[in-house]
Amino acid sequence: MIGLDLSKLKSVNDKYGMFHAMTEKESVEGSFHFSAKDNLTSKDMETCSGSRILEGYRPAFDATAIAKMRAAGGELVGKTNMDEFGFGTFSANSGFEVPRNPFDTERACGGSSGGSACAAAVFEDHVSLGVSTGGSICCPASFCGVYGIAPTYGRVSRYGLIDYGNSLDKIGILSSKATDLRKYLGIIAGKDEKDPTSCVQPDFNPGYRKLSSVAVPKEGMEGLSKDVESAFRKSLETLESMGTEIEFVEMPSLKYAMPAYYVLATSEASTNLARYVGMRYGQQEGDLSLKFDDYFTSFRSEYFGDEAKRRILLGTFTRMVGFRDRYYAKALQVRKVVIDDYKRILATHDAVLAPTMPFTAPRFDDIANMSALDAYKADYLTIPANIAGTPHMSVPCGYGSDGMPIGMQFVADHWDEEILLSVAEDWEKVFESKKPEVTI
Repeated sequence: MIGLDLSKLKSVNDKYGMFHAMTEKESVEGSFHFSAKDNLTSKDMETCSGSRILEGYRPAFDATAIAKMRAAGGELVGKTNMDEFGFGTFSANSGFEVPRNPFDTERACGGSSGGSACAAAVFEDHVSLGVSTGGSICCPASFCGVYGIAPTYGRVSRYGLIDYGNSLDKIGILSSKATDLRKYLGIIAGKDEKDPTSCVQPDFNPGYRKLSSVAVPKEGMEGLSKDVESAFRKSLETLESMGTEIEFVEMPSLKYAMPAYYVLATSEASTNLARYVGMRYGQQEGDLSLKFDDYFTSFRSEYFGDEAKRRILLGTFTRMVGFRDRYYAKALQVRKVVIDDYKRILATHDAVLAPTMPFTAPRFDDIANMSALDAYKADYLTIPANIAGTPHMSVPCGYGSDGMPIGMQFVADHWDEEILLSVAEDWEKVFESKKPEVTI
């Protein structure tokens, strides 16, 4: 681990690739430094959401979360690399640089907030704003061995967020210190008239509450690597020694959450991405001699990546007349079943617990050989909490035989971030985290 020396920021980034844009200042002027995912608008840095189609876009305003961090004395030092518009599990779908895991630069950081997790792991006393749609905070937190929390949907204003899925996106915190989650979530949480979904939340004044019981879905123990299963079971033993009751439960809706998520998320994404036609934001270098439809088609074909195109096509298909009821409406019904399952279990337990990811951070050459479906399946443990809109958090819980971090994910009831923050602080006292050997 190294402190944040702005004069060395570029050389560190050259090795790890966590930043898409960086401050030009030579010293940190605020009381603390932070970074933010590249899909959060910032008025003094380019914001591209990981896509070449937005290259050159410099917003005229800050996202509410960034504005609140700055108002609290924070200094924004960089915008972090990510999968294009959040479309990915490994941050390998970036239109720019792919962030590299600080524990092994031949491996992925996770996605889509991969750059944020990398920055949180590399720099001392650093916090990063991430965004989760289907696991984009907890996945990279697990792969990079840091703490990451995605609060209840609507707890943090989404104003200034370049949307992936409007009903799914949540802004949260990644840090190597558990105590930072409470501190900085308290800064960015709260009602904002610019985002109506944030105006229905109860007050955010979390205290301390000891974790008394957790439910472990049996379905969440399927498909795990040996390293992940071993580390997770050891963590359950540690929790029991801390006075937490462990109960294995049935949660059958878990296996239906993933297909429902990809219908909902791509449906919303295909609508959100319709605005990028080369006439309003970012790139505008198309051939203006073409007809409207031809211009839009040629422009979007050139500047959207393969995964963005795949999700636009899938989302458009599921919303078509004749298919909407078969796919989109059915996915909404599944979402309700998942929520009901969580409510049923959380009525008698403080949290639901499972491994965050089924394996440790994969190598880039292995990712290149994965099919799109294989990559989608990797998120099956993080997706359920996201489509339910419940707060969830990944904490480091072990290390594999390859030396790579392993995480476990706690899910709490809506608006109950209090138990997650308390768990993180208690866990940090008993779990010995390893820091990556960072060199410049």
